[in-house]
Amino acid sequence: MLNKPVLVESLIVFVIVLSVHAVVWDRYSWCAVALAVQAFYVQFKWDRLLQLGGAVFQFRTAANSGLLPASMVIPLLGIVMKERCKSAGIVYFERLGIVVASAGMLVALFLSVIAVGVTKPVPTNTCILTGVAGSIVIYTMKHSLTVSEVIEVLEVLLIFVYLSMILLYLLPRCFTPGEALLVLGGISFVLNQLIKRSLNVIEDRGDPIDFFLLVAVVGVILLGLFFTVLFLFMDSGTWISSMFFHMMTAVLGLGVIMPWLYRLIQRNPLFWLLQFLFQTQTRVYLLVYWTFLAASACGVVFYQNAKRSSESKKHQASTITRKYFHFIVVATYVPGLIYDRQLLYVAAVLCLAVFIFLEYIRYFRIKPFGQTLRHLLSLFLDERDSGPLILTHIYLLLGMSLPVWLFPRPCAPKGALSGAGALVPYSGVLAVGVGDTIASVFGSTMGEIKWPGTKKTFEGTMTAIFAQIIAVALILIFDSSVNLNSSYAWILVSVSLVSLLEAYTTQIDNLLLPLYLQIMFM
Repeated sequence: MLNKPVLVESLIVFVIVLSVHAVVWDRYSWCAVALAVQAFYVQFKWDRLLQLGGAVFQFRTAANSGLLPASMVIPLLGIVMKERCKSAGIVYFERLGIVVASAGMLVALFLSVIAVGVTKPVPTNTCILTGVAGSIVIYTMKHSLTVSEVIEVLEVLLIFVYLSMILLYLLPRCFTPGEALLVLGGISFVLNQLIKRSLNVIEDRGDPIDFFLLVAVVGVILLGLFFTVLFLFMDSGTWISSMFFHMMTAVLGLGVIMPWLYRLIQRNPLFWLLQFLFQTQTRVYLLVYWTFLAASACGVVFYQNAKRSSESKKHQASTITRKYFHFIVVATYVPGLIYDRQLLYVAAVLCLAVFIFLEYIRYFRIKPFGQTLRHLLSLFLDERDSGPLILTHIYLLLGMSLPVWLFPRPCAPKGALSGAGALVPYSGVLAVGVGDTIASVFGSTMGEIKWPGTKKTFEGTMTAIFAQIIAVALILIFDSSVNLNSSYAWILVSVSLVSLLEAYTTQIDNLLLPLYLQIMFM
């Protein structure tokens, strides 16, 4: 029997796909539509495998596979980037958009082939659809990509295959298949770009903050893989292991990551970072303000743990309590987006590295703070943290930061896109900080009419749409760089579709919703 919420979620994704390609229809549109159709059929095979326990790896069980919504994100991001940069006349990033779209389609097809391959009996109709979609994608790639671009796409696919085998084995129940596609696909592309730019460092002198993001992400991932393998052979909870952890972190950071970054930006990374952070008085004020907000977030954690009584060890923080952090993040990002987006870009990268490093300390029980972090963060766990890692706070940071990191600055004259594209950097603030938060708070307190098959309420969704429209009006008032050029109807449609997706998806909404809103705005 077909799952009604999954059908509605799929319908919303199809509407988004067709809305994007109604504006821009070209040869890649055929690929995207074919990929969406086959992903719709294959996701039910994945769902059946998850229910029967027949999947290759252990995935998160409290959700469906999410293959269709995840499969469309990377290809659509590549397509809209290609169109934006083509209109701006930036050929390099236009070609990069084509590579991103092609790599995203191949990675999604790979996950589909796995599901079809392990399903017994073999689903004939789904196999035919997957074959047709794969043929259309490969035919389009053959007539669109150069030889070097084909090699780059295959490198991304190869990295994704190896990362999937390693991380999904080491981290059971942390992802659904769709979330694994998004997270591991993104890491694969970042690693590929870092390798490419490291080999062509003389010819490709890019913006240092872009290199900073690539090196930071790859560095913390490699650090985690190194310690995961190491602690298979020794107890990570002893003082000796903890001292070795901190020592090797310093060695890898100063001996590998810093020289790598130095080669890319051709200057001392620490001196560059200090000079960048304190370059203007505005940046100093923002850093002081952000430090105060970070202390406030820590205060919320300590206060909520202090309220936990000794006889209620299993007490969990309420949904409204967890949304405090959403409000704090909105208060963090909005001034950065208005006054200094480059500083926000770098600060978000640093914050991501710190979050992942602290999660390593908690996961490996590294002394002296590992056990304390386990105790403090256990209060804020929900059903999505079913694996060994706690990822919801990292997903929140990613959801707010990805629109800033993925904003095509070289393709934006005077640092801003026209029309609804001007709101692209605010996609995370609108979708997660405002929409998801308001929907959750009002839906859990005043909502009575539930969407069929879900726990989400009609009142929560409508309030979220209304709150995001008000937020757009406030952005117009306070950010002079935003000029919507009468694209209000498109903004309303975009916000409404993403809010409906929030009501029906069982995937990590902090990660999925900002990316779809960014795609619609671009």
